[in-house]
Amino acid sequence: MLAAGTVWVHRQFTTVFVDDARIAADMVVLSSRLPGWVTEVTVIAGDTPRAGQVLLRIDSREAELTLREIEARLAGIAARRAELEARLAMVDRQTGSQQDAQRARLEAARAALPAAEAERLYAEGEFARAVQLFGTGSGTRQRHEQTRAQLETAAQRVLAVAAEIRNVEAQLANAGAAREELTVLRRQLDAMEPQQRELAAQRDRIALEIRDRTLLMPFDGVVGRVFADAGEYVTPGQRLLLVHDPARVRVEANVKETEIRYFRPGVPVSLRVDAYPGRRFEGTVERVGAAATSEFALLPSPNPSGNFTKITQRLPVRIALRPEDAVGLLRPGMMVEVEALARE
Repeated sequence: MLAAGTVWVHRQFTTVFVDDARIAADMVVLSSRLPGWVTEVTVIAGDTPRAGQVLLRIDSREAELTLREIEARLAGIAARRAELEARLAMVDRQTGSQQDAQRARLEAARAALPAAEAERLYAEGEFARAVQLFGTGSGTRQRHEQTRAQLETAAQRVLAVAAEIRNVEAQLANAGAAREELTVLRRQLDAMEPQQRELAAQRDRIALEIRDRTLLMPFDGVVGRVFADAGEYVTPGQRLLLVHDPARVRVEANVKETEIRYFRPGVPVSLRVDAYPGRRFEGTVERVGAAATSEFALLPSPNPSGNFTKITQRLPVRIALRPEDAVGLLRPGMMVEVEALARE
């Protein structure tokens, strides 16, 4: 008994005890950003779903109908766009071939004009000589009439070629005007581009809403609590499920300011959990709070009367656990007692 008492007294002077500690974890609240009726809840409290597993579904029938409507409108715009592109290509080929044909005719007509002018000059010379011979009596009337007819024919030929040139030029201008339809078709295609982008954005937004109406497990963890049942109407931001990762639990302790010097980061500590009497866990101080817990109180404690009672403040300390000790045994909220050696 004397030896046991000696050991106990020695521990009281060489060990710091903290009983204001508990197991903590990052409790993640899952909610929906969209309202609707809950159609399915696939988990209950205590389940251990894997990352990506479906936890809860919200009615998405109306959004799916809207999505199909937008997809149909996008398909219509795509068909209209294909039609305009085909028409653009057809008009381009038609007007291009017409312009090429008219240019060829114009070149041929312009090439025939000098020949017609030459024939007319030759016919004028022949007619002048026939008139001179006929005046002297050396020529015949038949020759005179023949050269005059040739001159008239040559003159008409020149006029016909000139008219042909003007006609071809007019047709070439018409072909050029017809190609202006290409500009109109391109403008229509350009006008469809913003509409298509707008509908694509609406489709992506509705698809995102449909995906957001299905709540998935963000990581491998445990469902702590379910706050909604199938058939309930939920609103945006409403708390639906509470989950956490059991492999990332820790100890949150509030240490007296007079003993905080013994809890520097990296210092090993011993832990006793009320749920497992007789078993000890090992931990390491991970972080020491930068302010006392009283600084975070919702209601400050001013001292307007001037009366002051000094109270020992406490600072939050985070203690990391070994993963093999944490998984499956330690759960958020369990009470813990922390022991650290009283050495600076």
